[in-house]
Amino acid sequence: QVQLVESGGGSVQAGGSLTLSCKASIRIDTDELYHMSWFRQGVGKDRELVAGILKSGYTEYDYSVKGRFTISKDNDKRTLSLQMKNLRPEDSAIYTCAASPWGSGGGLDWRRYHYWGQGTQVTIVS
Repeated sequence: QVQLVESGGGSVQAGGSLTLSCKASIRIDTDELYHMSWFRQGVGKDRELVAGILKSGYTEYDYSVKGRFTISKDNDKRTLSLQMKNLRPEDSAIYTCAASPWGSGGGLDWRRYHYWGQGTQVTIVS
């Protein structure tokens, strides 16, 4: 069973920065973790895709974070990261990393993801 463990959440002022990390129990440059993404869910909101990265390194972002957030992965450290800059109060949410194998689809639909971290709270104070 693949395990994903996040770290790096916290509370910062608007305009500040945070970096989230997600360490996997297996190598992440495999087809088992072909799709790796960060989702978030704010209070009273639906879960939404923030950013995703494929095994190839191809990335995609929600329009609301494009230019402010950067998703990356370090295969040797088995770690997925999300650098967040110029944070806004509306970025406050529980952020969770997720992964799914080749052939599962991945993308926007959180139901296609097989593996999930425990979530980490990000709070932006105005």
